[in-house]
Amino acid sequence: MSDTALAPAPTPEEPKLTKKALTADHPTWCPGCGDFAVLASYYRALEQLNYPHESIVTMAGIGCSSRFPYFVNSHGGHFIHGRSVPFSAGVSLSRDDLKVFVFGGDGDGFSIGGNHLDHVARKNVNLTYVIMDNQVYGLTKKQTSPTSPQGFKSKTDPWGAIDQPINPMRKLVNSGATFVARSHATQVKHMVEMIKRAAEHPGFAVVEILSECIEFFPGAFDDSVPRKGGDFVTIDEAEHDKTDITAAMKLASEPWPGRFGVYLEIQRPTKNALEAGLITKAREKTKQAADKDLLKATFAKMR
Repeated sequence: MSDTALAPAPTPEEPKLTKKALTADHPTWCPGCGDFAVLASYYRALEQLNYPHESIVTMAGIGCSSRFPYFVNSHGGHFIHGRSVPFSAGVSLSRDDLKVFVFGGDGDGFSIGGNHLDHVARKNVNLTYVIMDNQVYGLTKKQTSPTSPQGFKSKTDPWGAIDQPINPMRKLVNSGATFVARSHATQVKHMVEMIKRAAEHPGFAVVEILSECIEFFPGAFDDSVPRKGGDFVTIDEAEHDKTDITAAMKLASEPWPGRFGVYLEIQRPTKNALEAGLITKAREKTKQAADKDLLKATFAKMR
């Protein structure tokens, strides 16, 4: 494990990473799904970051949004519901020379995986988590999700949801993540910028992207789509102090649809770096003894 949490920087000798090289399969979402634009933005961000192809890991949980590993030609996996973040944390901690990206939806991130998100975030494990929020369980054909608004009618709430929804940005700001941003699937340029900045941030970086489910919650995000009469309002980073958690929480508490951009960006030692320090100290204490010799000595004490 190295002291730095960053993958090797691209060099002139490295071949340019292209969308053709990154594409693994044809996406199979419903026509009009916002996830197409998120995938296109991920390709474009990786092209511009130009990390070594063999260093990229694409992980996902369960749900429509979590089919990324099938469509991206990189290392990766499709893990059980809500557990892709802690599994990916293990990948990052064991190989912090890799660039680990995790994709999931609002159910994966804020319901069954909500607790896992908090603990990986507070430990500041070096990875990038993209949450594609469509405010509905789409893969299972319209059930209320943790971000569905009150009054939303679904198969689980035929008379309209009565429970207060989670505020994703308040939860993310409060989770311990050191980079928190928000974007919209209709704004490709903005998404690419947010994914790139999250990837370049050392530590746990999370981006919520509003991605409309055209089949089961059409029009959910029209209030933030200019061509539908809404307003896409970005954060003025000259005025907003990204290192101030109170200021970030104030932004996150603004009325729907809120603003888009970087809410929080702070520097804190990553768990990757802290564990690397422990390993270094342990090796110095044991005078660089081989692992098998340490095991033998441990077993000898147990006899």
